[in-house]
Amino acid sequence: MWGGRFAAGPASIMREINASIPFDKRLWKQDIAGSKAHVAMLAKQGIVSQQDADAISAGLDTIAAEYEAHGVPVDLDLEDIHMVTESRLAELIGPAAGRLHTARSRNDQVATDFRLWVRDAIDEVEAGLLGLQRALVARAEDNADAVMPGFTHLQSAQPVTLGHHLMAYYEMVRRDRSRFADARARADECPLGAAALAGTGFPTDRHMTAAALGFAKPTDNSLDSVSDRDFALDYLMAATQASLHLSRLAEEFIIWASQPFGFVKLPDAYSTGSSIMPQKRNPDAAELVRGHAGRIMGCMTALCVTMKGLPLAYSKDMQDDKPPVFEAHDLLGLSIAAMTGMIETVTFRTDRMRGLAESGFATATDLADWLVREGGIPFREAHHITGRAVAAAEAAAVPLDQLPLETLKDIDARIDDRIYAVLTVDASVASRQSHGGTAPAQVRARIADAKKELGS
Repeated sequence: MWGGRFAAGPASIMREINASIPFDKRLWKQDIAGSKAHVAMLAKQGIVSQQDADAISAGLDTIAAEYEAHGVPVDLDLEDIHMVTESRLAELIGPAAGRLHTARSRNDQVATDFRLWVRDAIDEVEAGLLGLQRALVARAEDNADAVMPGFTHLQSAQPVTLGHHLMAYYEMVRRDRSRFADARARADECPLGAAALAGTGFPTDRHMTAAALGFAKPTDNSLDSVSDRDFALDYLMAATQASLHLSRLAEEFIIWASQPFGFVKLPDAYSTGSSIMPQKRNPDAAELVRGHAGRIMGCMTALCVTMKGLPLAYSKDMQDDKPPVFEAHDLLGLSIAAMTGMIETVTFRTDRMRGLAESGFATATDLADWLVREGGIPFREAHHITGRAVAAAEAAAVPLDQLPLETLKDIDARIDDRIYAVLTVDASVASRQSHGGTAPAQVRARIADAKKELGS
């Protein structure tokens, strides 16, 4: 490829460091699609003959079939997927293969291929996240009124329902999907035809190639076209946020599966045993999802650091743009699949959840709210009165709703027997009727809206 300019070939170490075919072979479908769109445009514009264009297109189809059947051959001398394909095309159809690269460069070629790949990757993630949302909604509907402790600082705070808790993750995934949709929209411009950096003097039709490849439009600046990797960074940033949400859900499953909590029993399919302790049921799938989040975040950081100091237009550093995106995509796909499977098959021990909700003075705020509402007491005073009631219940080792009325009246004479109507966990959750609250009626209303959003 360099024979006209360089008298000697590259050193062996240069050959290895320069080659990207070991990883960019994943772009072969996108590369062939881009080349077919490009040569069709060249023929329409009269830049190459229709005969040569037909031979090139048929040769590319043959190569695609070979790659599909046998994989892409790794030849470090040919550097990348673009030259591997062009070399094979020359073997198949002869010198006409050399016309394919008219009016384009590997710079705009790889930018186009990579955008196509990222666009396809986003579609895969979108499908996976949609499946996760459906699993969350289904299990939330089954448990819309199942009482559990709600936590702050991992301390029992107020009663909520399991359905409400699961729907919190639905909302996180909804935002994740919106971020990927935004990333896809921004990536929907075609760099093909920008050539090396300055455009081309041939009478090309960039709108034709953009349309053929399913892009909304061609990019508007040739320098930006070949030097931009925002689309890859957008993907990685959306993937990082999604992986953080998956990691939080995984962490809760890990905690809930521990014996002190006992809120869930993870299925055998997503657990492992111990090589020495036969009683163990380890939440390894959830732990790996939690670990993958760190690796995905690392991929995002790696590409940010690569891109932060590059002048326009293309630099060889940008060859390292693909490995972190490929790695993050693979890890994210595994994480989504694992968490969806766990959500669908986990056994929720709602009896255990209710028992702990009832034992942690979680209705203390309901007592304070009742004093404000029924007694006209300022909230700060009601807070102090409630604190004394909690201390009394703790000393007697009973829940708040089992404190004798005499004890409560000794704390504050304004308390009467109506208080017991608000001190049960069921009464507590049922009272949270504000929009987005944990009341089962509110949870079911949000689930109904979510089903409409999901088209189910």
